[in-house]
Amino acid sequence: MHEDSKVSQRSKVIWIIVAAVAAAVVLGVLFRIRHLRDRSIVIQGAVIRRDLDTHKELPIADALVTISNGSSTVSTHSGPSGYFSLRYPPILWPGKFVDLSFQRDGYEPFDMKLPSGFRITTRQLYVAAMAPVLEKSAPAFNGKVSVVSNIRIRYTVNSESPVNVGSEARTFEVVNKGNVACNHQTFCSPDGSWKAGRASVTLDAGQGNEFRDVRASCIAGPCPFTRIDASGFIHGGRIITASATDWSDPATFLVQAEVFHASINSNVRELYPVIFGTRSTSLYPPRRRA
Repeated sequence: MHEDSKVSQRSKVIWIIVAAVAAAVVLGVLFRIRHLRDRSIVIQGAVIRRDLDTHKELPIADALVTISNGSSTVSTHSGPSGYFSLRYPPILWPGKFVDLSFQRDGYEPFDMKLPSGFRITTRQLYVAAMAPVLEKSAPAFNGKVSVVSNIRIRYTVNSESPVNVGSEARTFEVVNKGNVACNHQTFCSPDGSWKAGRASVTLDAGQGNEFRDVRASCIAGPCPFTRIDASGFIHGGRIITASATDWSDPATFLVQAEVFHASINSNVRELYPVIFGTRSTSLYPPRRRA
């Protein structure tokens, strides 16, 4: 009787351990499901042209890439290099599959089936090699075949650029008499105490030209009691005006500017095609001709 009690007690302990392990597994699964629900996976890869010659497996741009599990669908398009990236909710249940499909005009559709599960990986790179739609074969050519080599495409690029064609300098004088009370006259000193004089000069750069780097300064007379107005030339242009105010004796001012003319420059460039078989498929970057 005593032995039966020990066996019964041992069985209870075993069942308790089994139940605890099963509960831990269930909690782990539920936690994993809840953790994955708020995450998404990134599926990435490249779309290329299928060919027996690897040199002709060119990237396919603007291919429609779609991933679907029957109830949820996400789509994108491949970039210029054929690269694509899709962000998709993770599939939790093992034994299931999601469909990854590719479509592009001029190519046969391409489909993949991706297995799902708790450990679905996003590190794998998926390469879709799409087969081009077969074109009607051209009639047989019975003439003599000529080999063409050293093909170059020559063209000219015109660009407009400003050229410094000279400079211009002009002086002008403001006539005034110092120490004369303003008495509310038209022009006065900044503090309103003394009568001031004002003068200006206008320069024309000519048709098709414009002034740049314009500067004006007082070069003679009581310059500390003068002020230059730059609003008429600060932005340059074909016609500029420089003005100055003087509230002392006569002062002389100098205006200087660089004259620019818009000219057309022609650059001759060449392209060198890269030819695979009978087709030109890509070009090297433009090279400027010396």
